Amino acid sequence: MNDQLAQTVGDRVRFYRTAAHQTKTVVAGLAGITPDYLYQIERGQKVPTIPVLAQLAEVLRVEPGDLLSARPAAPRRRSSNVTADAIYRAMTAPQAITPAAVDVLGQQVRAAWHAWQTSPHRYSELTTDLPELIATTEATIRSSSDVEYRRAQAVAADLYGLLRTVAKRVGRVDLSLLAADRAQRAAEQADDPVRLAGARWNLAQVLLADRRADEAEAVALATIGDLRVLVEADHIDAVALSGALLLIAAVAAVRAGDVWTGRDRLRQAVPLADRIGDRNVCWTAFGPTNVAMHAVTVEVESGEAVEGLRLAAKIDHESSPSIERRVAFLLDQAKAHVQRRDFATTLELLNSAEHEAPEDVRFRPAAHTLLTTVIERGRRNESAGAARLAAQVGLPV
Repeated sequence: MNDQLAQTVGDRVRFYRTAAHQTKTVVAGLAGITPDYLYQIERGQKVPTIPVLAQLAEVLRVEPGDLLSARPAAPRRRSSNVTADAIYRAMTAPQAITPAAVDVLGQQVRAAWHAWQTSPHRYSELTTDLPELIATTEATIRSSSDVEYRRAQAVAADLYGLLRTVAKRVGRVDLSLLAADRAQRAAEQADDPVRLAGARWNLAQVLLADRRADEAEAVALATIGDLRVLVEADHIDAVALSGALLLIAAVAAVRAGDVWTGRDRLRQAVPLADRIGDRNVCWTAFGPTNVAMHAVTVEVESGEAVEGLRLAAKIDHESSPSIERRVAFLLDQAKAHVQRRDFATTLELLNSAEHEAPEDVRFRPAAHTLLTTVIERGRRNESAGAARLAAQVGLPV
């Protein structure tokens, strides 16, 4: 029975690793095991422990059960999240609601974005208001005169960009993709090339989250090409969007197994960031700080934990305007410490992330995986601390 299980797990791990275009060295480093141990797993010579299995699943972006089944994984069921379902209904079933003045609506959307990027309680503060904001935006578009129509569509592009990231965070990639498509269509109707680039940045983010790195890379690079004329004309917003898209293309290359291309794209983004400073065009938070944070992401995802931590030590993450990016930076460092089996520091970083944004630790799958890893693989005091943190944010232990 153990031999059969070992062969099944080995076959599935090798299948998903090969499909992700990742080397054994990279996957082993991210999973916190040696390449030789991974080799023995893939050959069916060893059955991984439950913590190692969970970590491999996280690295390969599949469910742990996918590595135990000889059959391909079944399509995952959508989350039954009440907020996500309410947002979906608002997007797909027009409601009889009073339209708003475009200027007022724009202020409301900007306020929602500000809350999303700055509030440590952004989920509870914002998500209950989104369905009504969607309905009001759609009603305003339908009632707009020719003069106001493009401005209303520009506001809609901004709103659907926000919905893309909210839907992603509540576990609905399908809804996130729908929102990204809506943002792109609205930006096209607004005839706004910068907002259109921002909408395509959002689309690339969804594709990346859905493990479609090649498609995300293609969208990002094509959009950079579309912006080239504006960039050459020194259009600052276009420069910022080109840089933000380069960062996506860099991460996409690493996830497709091409680390050196990812690093090269980061180098290309540096002069763009230096040219404009830290900006937040279309809420992409592009600038020197974000480029430096993405350099850490690239190194950690490629299994170079020591280099990632060396780069991280030079960054003042508080200077980023986006709480989401700041938390992601802390989690990247925590992943690097897991690779080094330093679970005490991993726990310290998770506590820092929880202090910065407790709801993010509750909602982010990466945080859940890190907590589980410390609980299962850390020393007794580390495991107990992780269990307390999990209970504190409402996760089952």
